[in-house]
Amino acid sequence: MPSWKSQPAASAEEVAAARPRLESLDVFRGATIAGMMLVNNPGRWDAVYPPLLHAQWNGWTFTDTVFPSFLWIVGVAMTLSFAKRVESGGDRGALLLHTLRRGALIFLVGLFLSGFPYFPLDRIRIPGVLQRIAVCYVIAGTIFLYTRIRGQAIFAGGFLVLYGLLMNYAPFPDRLPDPFSREANFSRYVDGLFLTGHMWSQTKFWDPEGIVSTLPAISTCLFGILTGHMLRAAWSAAERTSWMFLWGALLTALGLIVNWWMPVNKSLWTSSYSLLMAGIAATAFAGCYWVVDIHGHRKWVRPFAIYGMNAIAVYVLSGVTARLLGLIKIGERSLHRVIYETLFAPLASPYNASLLFGLAFVLYLYGVAYVMYRRGWFVKV
Repeated sequence: MPSWKSQPAASAEEVAAARPRLESLDVFRGATIAGMMLVNNPGRWDAVYPPLLHAQWNGWTFTDTVFPSFLWIVGVAMTLSFAKRVESGGDRGALLLHTLRRGALIFLVGLFLSGFPYFPLDRIRIPGVLQRIAVCYVIAGTIFLYTRIRGQAIFAGGFLVLYGLLMNYAPFPDRLPDPFSREANFSRYVDGLFLTGHMWSQTKFWDPEGIVSTLPAISTCLFGILTGHMLRAAWSAAERTSWMFLWGALLTALGLIVNWWMPVNKSLWTSSYSLLMAGIAATAFAGCYWVVDIHGHRKWVRPFAIYGMNAIAVYVLSGVTARLLGLIKIGERSLHRVIYETLFAPLASPYNASLLFGLAFVLYLYGVAYVMYRRGWFVKV
């Protein structure tokens, strides 16, 4: 049976370990961020195919796999980066300080996007996608630096159990029989205590990146860290890929089993959702790793790799561009509506025209990422 001991691969057979950069991770990150840009930027929100929308409450769609996949990738990348520094004699205290600084910067960038361009501090949304990534990065990074694999696995499971206990048994006013109802749940209650006036404008009374639901989101990141250990283990290429597939299948199965007691729900980031999404991410990445880094089929996925090398920059540019398209007016219409109605609406049915707009938005961002890649500009937050 393969050893779990993390160390550099000893044989020339280990193609991926021998490469200075794990290209499959860039490809998977790029495909994930491209998917995020597609689902976030349709031409019309009332004409979107169901898989490109979040599940209304319980359940999941393709769209619901995007954010947890990115958070899982953060964990994988953390293992590959931090482990090398620790093994080369890096000071854990200095690495922790680096983690705190980077997390704070990502959080501030997220706040910038929440407030752009008016920055209404009295009602600015405090939680958000980048803010959740920042918190998970700091907490998971601290756990990585001061525990071994077993400890990281215990924390991953522990956060899921703690979340389940809080959601099912923590007392709060007006609790309903269903602890995961939209109308009353512990996560919503805590958001109301600490985030009133600073939550997502579409919900107002709870936030999909709220406080309590960050616990299982940290586990999602930790599952990525555990997968990263598999990538560094002294196994053959076939063993590494097989174990990642098995790991993904195990997490997926656990997610489906836990779903019997705790529904898969992205808005609440339930424990079953965390397990299921980490399993899907691990399985998809194992396939990407086998195709790209082991068998060397890189040319046709190169655009995704380019996308993935500047993922945060692409995300920020997307948010700024989308906000400006909605704010800039040409007559009575927003620039977004003018572009959609002039260039895309005449080409197809509303659903297909809306999809074409989203695809064009993805291509626009790829053009920017490609220019940055050609010029050697890589934004590291």
